[in-house]
Amino acid sequence: MGKANRVLLMLISMVVIMITAVGINRAVEQRSTKQWAKERRERYEEARAEVAEIQMTISELSQDPQALEEFIRENQQYFEDGMDVGEGSIGEEAGSEKDQRENQYRESDVSENDISGNDVSGNDISGNSVSGNTISGNSISGNSVSENTVTGNDISGNGISANNLAKESGRSDDGSSVSGNTLLEKRKIRGSYQETILQKERNMEVIEARKVDFSHKKIVCLGDSITAAANLENMEDYQRYSYPFYLKELLNAESVENLGIGGSSIGRYWENAFVDRYQEIPEDADIILVMGGTNDGFCVSQKDFGIMEERKEGTFIGDLDELMRGLKKGYPDAQIVFATPLPNVLHDMLRKERDYLLPQSMIVNVMKELGREYEIPVIDLYNSNVLDSHDAAVIYNYMPDGVHCNPEGYQVLAQQIAAELVRICEMQEEDLEEEL
Repeated sequence: MGKANRVLLMLISMVVIMITAVGINRAVEQRSTKQWAKERRERYEEARAEVAEIQMTISELSQDPQALEEFIRENQQYFEDGMDVGEGSIGEEAGSEKDQRENQYRESDVSENDISGNDVSGNDISGNSVSGNTISGNSISGNSVSENTVTGNDISGNGISANNLAKESGRSDDGSSVSGNTLLEKRKIRGSYQETILQKERNMEVIEARKVDFSHKKIVCLGDSITAAANLENMEDYQRYSYPFYLKELLNAESVENLGIGGSSIGRYWENAFVDRYQEIPEDADIILVMGGTNDGFCVSQKDFGIMEERKEGTFIGDLDELMRGLKKGYPDAQIVFATPLPNVLHDMLRKERDYLLPQSMIVNVMKELGREYEIPVIDLYNSNVLDSHDAAVIYNYMPDGVHCNPEGYQVLAQQIAAELVRICEMQEEDLEEEL
């Protein structure tokens, strides 16, 4: 065999070895990916079961105001440690998940919230049967009610004038926070139950004084079990107690379609993800309201959360980005509005057992950041201090399982959302008039 042939044979052998090695590496990576996906799914399902157990505990305690308040106090140390997070460190890579949380987030003193100041025992749960609600059938979901911009809620996204937005959102003209803008700051002023009562009155004033005509508007609500009111399935014609039903009445809208599915999430953790079913929204929708994030909070580790630079499919950031981008492209004539999840006691109690879970505020902040990028208004429910189930009086009166509402709670939610939509639409009309 000549020298040239030997060299050629060696080269061929090296290529074969390299191809074989690459094939082996790919096979190992595929097995590793499948194994990780399997473990992640099992972890999600375990968390879902734990949440259902916590729901059951809170539902039982919600019938005893004193026991409920004591339960809340006993678990204060496990509540949200990322409540006052700045928006400048979203989805950045770092070392371990625990180290990253400790570096990026300072612990919030949730005990500052005055639970004892709310007269729980004096409030009426309004006849909603807690024991009758189906808990095991619902994997906790939902975002909920929003605080209106009167008291400093942030509606982000362009298309709304900067000056009006700053005044309405509780931010200065340069976008920096002002006093009372964050959940932690608001909790130090008053408890959530007191804030909820105050906002009910303000919301109705805004709704009744509205200048926008919604009678020709078709509204579609994409969401989870909070939108579906799935926890009231034991009640006859229960969907008439859902917030979309109340929303139609409050705004006198032409129609409000309910696309809420219990247990669904924004990201692709299991079936019925928002990002996989937003195409079901009718093409003639005038307003699309997307409420989600609570179920996502029960799932995501730092790896699941992703990073802004990559926006990888299958991560929360990647799927949320795809959802916003898809809505903007698929429904160019519709007013799209997102709403962040409310802070809920179940999330914090679950983090007690699963320290890999991230603070809800991370989900809130990335939703607001992407909203600004896609010019989608985002109603910041998380920082509203309305219907926050860390307040025992809120659970007793409005949210008997700690995250889902009773009929009165859904009505409060609808009032909040209706007032926010009025503000968004009025500010946009003002901007259009200024342009003309």
